[in-house]
Amino acid sequence: MPLPAPLPAPGALLRARLLVAPSLDGGLVRELERITGRSAEALGDAPAPPGVPLLCVGDTLPEALRTSRLLWFHSVNAGTDPLLSGGPWPASALLTRTVGRMGERMAQYVLAWMLAECQSVPEFTAQHARAHWERLPTELVAGQTALVYGTGRIGAAVGRLLQGCGVRTVGVARTTRLGPPPGSVRVVPGFDRVIGADEDAGELGDARWVISTLPLTGATEGFFGAARFAAVRGATFVNVGRGATVDTGALESALREGAVRRAVLDVLPEEPAAPGDPVWKLPRTVITSHSSGITTDQDVVTDFTACWEAVAAGRRPELTVDVGRGY
Repeated sequence: MPLPAPLPAPGALLRARLLVAPSLDGGLVRELERITGRSAEALGDAPAPPGVPLLCVGDTLPEALRTSRLLWFHSVNAGTDPLLSGGPWPASALLTRTVGRMGERMAQYVLAWMLAECQSVPEFTAQHARAHWERLPTELVAGQTALVYGTGRIGAAVGRLLQGCGVRTVGVARTTRLGPPPGSVRVVPGFDRVIGADEDAGELGDARWVISTLPLTGATEGFFGAARFAAVRGATFVNVGRGATVDTGALESALREGAVRRAVLDVLPEEPAAPGDPVWKLPRTVITSHSSGITTDQDVVTDFTACWEAVAAGRRPELTVDVGRGY
């Protein structure tokens, strides 16, 4: 397991050049300049002039900058798998990320689809299109079980909102950085119970909704496969994590066999999905365009400021990414 990157030394951070992705809005760049007290330069594929340390803000890291000169990279996104899969991460470089209010947005997205399903919104919409009048049954979310994979910031935000609606929430933690290990008795705000990933078979059978907020790592790729879907007994599957954590073929089989009632997919293994992509033909499935947790410029400013203040005070930022785990 890689050792945590050291915090940037105050002297080195003072001398660091600020490189920002060309895609960043001008107002955001000016805020980054204000926070760091220096002018920004464009982060590109060409190597930066030698002799100075680098502080980068963006979504990708060119190969030319994956060197010991990189002090710190702040990702404008919550998911850092594209950064970590692009090549070896410099051992000396701190990696932080932007979460902002993403958990709140994603929680509302999840709850919206749950409520829509319980209130027969898709069926009523179809009836309207046919000018057809018919009463349909509805159900309450309260008292039903949601199995939430991922108990970090985003998963916990989903759990808290669902608990407020009376939903029984069970969190599934694949690993843990703090506290007792998965499988032991743990208290995590937002969840009535937390279990390890190897204990989920029974809960999969009892759940009304199975919700994934998992990041993409080597350990989570294809995590939702045939064996896991075989344990589902009529739950709706909602994925707001990463598309490649799901074996799409296994999900299709589970949908056609009725093990999975419906699927709501905000993320896909390949994005954007072309019009001819088979995913559009998955039965009882709605695909949204990776929009459940869009990051705003204000999110970047807020989280980068918190990280900057922590580093300046000699503390490791809460939004530090463990590059060994990938999140």
